[in-house]
Amino acid sequence: MRIARRLFDELIAHARADAPNECCGMIASRDGEAVAVHRATNAAASPLRYVIDGKEQYEIQTAIEDAGLDLGAIYHSHTRSAPEPSETDINLAFYPDALYVIVGVNDEVPDVRAWRIVDGQVSPADLEVVG
Repeated sequence: MRIARRLFDELIAHARADAPNECCGMIASRDGEAVAVHRATNAAASPLRYVIDGKEQYEIQTAIEDAGLDLGAIYHSHTRSAPEPSETDINLAFYPDALYVIVGVNDEVPDVRAWRIVDGQVSPADLEVVG
């Protein structure tokens, strides 16, 4: 996925703003390029996991679909660990066509990585920052 620097920076800003809790949200895309970041509220309000409220998730996904866009990625932050999918992340990865972007903010310099999670199998995915 290609992502503009301003959208990439928005992911990091969201993660820092919600710390010490994990942040979460969705990225709308068109033809493999991120076009919008949709922040969500972490209903779990936890530094160890995230939950997007079902109603809010429905509203975001409807807005993405109504705009003729795709659900390019689901993102969240890790505030205490590396930006690698946890067992919980893997078990709750229900969208095989979407990437899973994790924003690591446990160090001074943020570490943002993308993953593909399909049927419990995790593989790194490209996240190209442009601009």
